[in-house]
Amino acid sequence: MRYIDLRSDTVTLPTQEMRDAMYKAEVGDDVYGDDPTVLELEEYASKMLGKESSLFVPSGTFGNQLALFTHCQRGDEVLLGEDCHIVAHEVGAASVIAGVNLRTLASVNGELNPEDIECRVRQEDIHFPTTGLICVENASSNGQVVSLENMKNIYDISQNAGIPIHLDGARIFNAAVALGVEAVDIAKYSDSVMFCLSKGLCAPVGSMLCGSKEFIAKARKKRKLMGGGMRQVGILAAAGLIALQKMTLRLHEDHRNGLLLGTELAKIPGIKVFMEDIKINMVFFDMSGTGYDPDRLVVELLNKGVKINPPENGIMRFVTNYWVTEDDVNYVVDCVRSIVTK
Repeated sequence: MRYIDLRSDTVTLPTQEMRDAMYKAEVGDDVYGDDPTVLELEEYASKMLGKESSLFVPSGTFGNQLALFTHCQRGDEVLLGEDCHIVAHEVGAASVIAGVNLRTLASVNGELNPEDIECRVRQEDIHFPTTGLICVENASSNGQVVSLENMKNIYDISQNAGIPIHLDGARIFNAAVALGVEAVDIAKYSDSVMFCLSKGLCAPVGSMLCGSKEFIAKARKKRKLMGGGMRQVGILAAAGLIALQKMTLRLHEDHRNGLLLGTELAKIPGIKVFMEDIKINMVFFDMSGTGYDPDRLVVELLNKGVKINPPENGIMRFVTNYWVTEDDVNYVVDCVRSIVTK
C-alpha cells in the first residue's frame, strides 16, 4: 500500500536517479581522505554556500553538535533561541559532547532580537563564563524564515565582539526559496553552517558542515572522535550530489503544495490554520474547534493511507515533500473533512 506521509520531510525516499548513482559510486576510504565522491560533494557544497571547506557528516544533529564542539572550549556559553532545534530536539547533546552552557533567548517568528544578543555577550570577569558562540537557525524548525536583515544585524554584532556564528541551516534551501535569494546569501552571515541533504532533498543519509579551512580541519579530527569516520561513504555522497544539483531546484513545488494544503484545510469548520506561518513546506493548525480527538485522527488517517504525527502542545503539523503531489493534498483534505465533520 502506498502511504501519503506528512509527518515530516525527513521521510523522503531517495529517487531512482539517486539509487543508480549510489550503485555506481566510485569510493575510497574517507578517513584517509581518498573517497573521490565525498571529495566532490564537499567541494560542491563549499561553493554553493560560499565557504572555503566542507565536511560530510551523518546527520544534522551531528553537524550542529560538531560545530559547537569545534568552535567552543568546555565551559563556554552559547547564545541561541529558546525554541531552536539545538535546544529543543538534540537530546541535550551540547552539555554531553561540547560541555557548553546554552543561554537561551526569546525568539519571535524564529528571529532573535540583536539587542538581546548584544547585551548578553559576556564581558571578561572572573565570575562569568566566556561567550564562545552565537547560534541562529534559518529556516527555523517551526517553519519560520528569518530575514537577511536580521541575520546581518546579528552577524555585525558577532564580528564586533569577536564571537563566531554558527547557522543551523538544516533547511537553508527552503529558506532561500522563501526569501527569493540563493543559499550563499544566507550563509554569508555565519562563520559555519550545517545543512541537511536529507529532509526535502531526498538523500537517504547525511548533512554538510561548512566553514573556513582551519575550522573544517579541526572539525574533521573531532568528527573522528565522535565516531563519524565513515570509510567508503561515497555511496551516500553520490545521493548527496544529486540532492544539491537537482533537488534544491524544485523545493518551490513543496512550498506551493504546503500553501494549498493550508488553504484547503482552513475551509473545514473548526480547523484554524496558521496561514501567516506557512513560509516553507510546513502547515500548522489547531483542530480543537472541531471537537474531534486529534490522536484519533492519526489512527483514522492511517487507515486511509495517510501518515501524520500527533499534536505537539495542541498544534498539528503537516509537512509536504517530494513524494506528496497536488492530488495527494486534495485527497488528504477530503479525508480530514470526512472524518472530523461526520
